[in-house]
Amino acid sequence: MRVSGLLRLLSVVATLVATWFFLRSSTGLGTKTIRLPRWLGVAPKEIRPPRPLCYSPGVPKTKCGLSKPCPDNFFAFKICSGAANVVGPSMCFENQILMSPVKNNVGRGLNIALVNGTTGQVVRMSSFDMYSGDPSLLLKFLTEISEGILVLVASYDDPGTKMNDDIRKLFSSLGSSYAPQLGFRDSWVFLGAKDLKSKSPFEQFLKSNPDTNKYEGWPELLELEGCVPQKTF
Repeated sequence: MRVSGLLRLLSVVATLVATWFFLRSSTGLGTKTIRLPRWLGVAPKEIRPPRPLCYSPGVPKTKCGLSKPCPDNFFAFKICSGAANVVGPSMCFENQILMSPVKNNVGRGLNIALVNGTTGQVVRMSSFDMYSGDPSLLLKFLTEISEGILVLVASYDDPGTKMNDDIRKLFSSLGSSYAPQLGFRDSWVFLGAKDLKSKSPFEQFLKSNPDTNKYEGWPELLELEGCVPQKTF
């Protein structure tokens, strides 16, 4: 009896030990990190620029979502440049989105909207490919701008490769300070008007620099907002 009792005890102990090893082994498998071999073709996640937060979600408290409302006889506007070559630029004027990726009316290069400075009505909108396009189209567009017209500009991808001296002079006559130095993949947002007597206060510029670019080949997107006085006669 004693021998049989001892055998039973040893059997129970062996069962407990085996169970303990099994549980420990199972737990270890559950906490391991499994790494897939590279040859399986699992590509790393692509890092993309964030979508420009040009307009806050929901119902804005001010026109174009400005940080503060504009006084009477002033137009509210907000302009965002494109983010690298991924997300296109956006323009808002008096709470109306003029150009944006959602409206599918933006393109690589320079995106320009013309607005009547007295009524606030949109006159014309267009985009110009400044990398492989015809710069004479932009030259003609700028030459035809009449008095009292506001000019809203936003860059996307590359605004400067096809830029020439004649185009730079026309942008300068609209009040731009940075048009003379605009180059390959620079970021630029601007609001000017025909034959300003001084430089426009509404302009931002960021040079593309491999050492400081936020995105691999492009600088950070720019956002410009403000209140432009209504032109009265």
